[in-house]
Amino acid sequence: MDSKGSNKNTVKWYKLLFGGIIVCIAILASGFGVVSYTNSPTFCSSCHEMAPEHLTYSTSAHNQVSCVQCHVKPGFINMMTSKKQLLKEVYVHFKGIPEQIVQTKDQVVSSQSCLQCHSKNRLITATGDLKVNHPGHVKQGIPCITCHSGVAHAKIAARGLNVSKDQDKWTKATTEKLIEEKYSRPNMGTCIDCHDKVNNGEKPWKDITYTMTANPKKMQNSNNGSPEATTAEIVEEVQNAEAVQNKKTQGLILQAIGKQKKNVKISMECKTCHKIVKVPKLHKNPEWPVNHGSTAMKELNKCLNCHQDSKWVKDVPQESITSLLELRRQKVNYTLNYELVKEQSRTNKFCSTCHSSKPPSHTQSNWAPGHAVASADDNEKLKCYICHDKDTPPAGSTAIKAPAQSCQHCHKYFE
Repeated sequence: MDSKGSNKNTVKWYKLLFGGIIVCIAILASGFGVVSYTNSPTFCSSCHEMAPEHLTYSTSAHNQVSCVQCHVKPGFINMMTSKKQLLKEVYVHFKGIPEQIVQTKDQVVSSQSCLQCHSKNRLITATGDLKVNHPGHVKQGIPCITCHSGVAHAKIAARGLNVSKDQDKWTKATTEKLIEEKYSRPNMGTCIDCHDKVNNGEKPWKDITYTMTANPKKMQNSNNGSPEATTAEIVEEVQNAEAVQNKKTQGLILQAIGKQKKNVKISMECKTCHKIVKVPKLHKNPEWPVNHGSTAMKELNKCLNCHQDSKWVKDVPQESITSLLELRRQKVNYTLNYELVKEQSRTNKFCSTCHSSKPPSHTQSNWAPGHAVASADDNEKLKCYICHDKDTPPAGSTAIKAPAQSCQHCHKYFE
């Protein structure tokens, strides 16, 4: 072959090579573009059912971080694996919008993702109140999301607010009303539950389901009992579970206020974790245990800032989006409400921990014959009626040990 023919072939080969390179670049560019787009919050929000998740994310402190930076572990392989999972989600979307978006094991935010931005060496929270040994937690392998599960979406799945029938109620305006700080920040009940388990020799975070946001539908199914169970059996089972939980919570409260001492790995006293939030001065008065009732009557809303049942349990309650939005329109001011104080003293775990036992005055030998004098004043009677009912209460009442402590039990014709 002459040199001229050889040159033509060479030029042709270079053209093919150049064209191939251009095609490869175009494919890579388009692939990169597709990957970048599917990594963006815009893509995530393109599905109608993702509106609650996208709106809560947009309102959160993490709104400058892309979804995949949290939901996908760092690394190319992890990214490609997530795209495979994405195809399944696209299929589910077109097959039929799910009743509710819930977290799966594959979607649990890893600590690796958090530590891309956050330091693991923090010992004091940003508020300056909580003492949290982050290095110690990380060293034990406790996932960040165990405590910080509501940081981006305010636990809307666990609260049952992102179900399909309510998706149209989610707008930018309503989202600001539905996101509450108590659901975005770590829940004290989670800390207490985990610490209690550690004190009993457990490491609950080893089970990934402990870290995951609660799935309301699964919880509901698990609470329905077996198909063969009668209504009475289900009610009894629920009551027994509540009794066990109440006893456990009251035991934790006693530890928190320092009234129950025992050798534990992690102290449960409030001062162990709190630096700024301290026991109010009024509570340190020796007469406080006996005379706090009048203060509780006037300032129950302040009392419940600390002494609220929901603060002592890990699971968050189911809520109604309609009711929440309606309540946000109303400015509720606390007014003196004897019946509400009475109910709280009997059902609230913190109150009933002490109210379920006799006060010191009632243990005196002359209390029974002389109590009429002590309760002669109407204001004093109000204090008596916190625990005692004038009439014998009906079955299922919140009265403590009813009817033995009702006035009518002894005074048959009490007026």
